[in-house]
Amino acid sequence: MARKINKSDCVGCGTCQRVCIVGCITQEDDRKRVINESACVDCGACQLACPKKCIFPN
Repeated sequence: MARKINKSDCVGCGTCQRVCIVGCITQEDDRKRVINESACVDCGACQLACPKKCIFPN
């Protein structure tokens, strides 16, 4: 099961992207992050690191 970002709460800080061990988080045009669910290994590092707590299991 992959993680998902609640984009309405995401502030675009990039913390989740920096801690992702497989590099499956990218930045969109609005600076918000998105997780490539097929590449996510569900380690949970991004969820733990997110200061806004807007990442959750999908």
